[in-house]
Amino acid sequence: MDPRYAHIRDWIFDLDNCLYPASTGLFALIDERMGAYIERLLGCGPEEAKRVQKSHFHQHGTTLAGLMKDQAVDPHDFLNDVHDISLDRVRPDARLARLLPLLRGRRFVFTNGDAPYARRVLEAIGVHDHFDDLHDIHASELRPKPDPHGYALLCERFGIDPKQALLADDMVQTLAPAKQLGMTTVWVDNGSERGNHGYEEAAVDVRVSDIGEWLENILEVDDDE
Repeated sequence: MDPRYAHIRDWIFDLDNCLYPASTGLFALIDERMGAYIERLLGCGPEEAKRVQKSHFHQHGTTLAGLMKDQAVDPHDFLNDVHDISLDRVRPDARLARLLPLLRGRRFVFTNGDAPYARRVLEAIGVHDHFDDLHDIHASELRPKPDPHGYALLCERFGIDPKQALLADDMVQTLAPAKQLGMTTVWVDNGSERGNHGYEEAAVDVRVSDIGEWLENILEVDDDE
């Protein structure tokens, strides 16, 4: 193990575009369902639905947060609908499945999605059994990252000492609250939409492009081991 990470006891990972590559394009399918949902909700066309969707995403961090605030949308109904997608694009990741159990300490998923969807994705990747638990949008009391509230609830729920924890995420703005708590932060810079939005050098300890390659490096193992 790279000595720079010897103090880490809790390894926290974002899910989408982090544990699988952004190039997988899974969010394109979710985007389509979000657009269709907003069309039905507002009785509008696809162009207006897309404008509303992206406006909420940019202003509130997630489309759901904006829809809840402005349109009083039921989060359960929304999440069940937009996550009803095929996961055929997600490929099993044998390397990730091999490396995650080598991390000393606990492993968590911290996502703005909901638990049923997260479990489906983790199973598709082939790493579901290698995580101790997950903290979803409902566990964050519907206040998505980067709202600090969810981070505080995560630490309280699992007894996490931020100074002995690490968060890996594809969105820089979601790393800032973790860094403020004292966590080590890893930016998975792999092409996510607005992944560099709000970039602050002080919020990023490590910048990587591939989570598996980074784990190989810090665990000091070879790809064929």
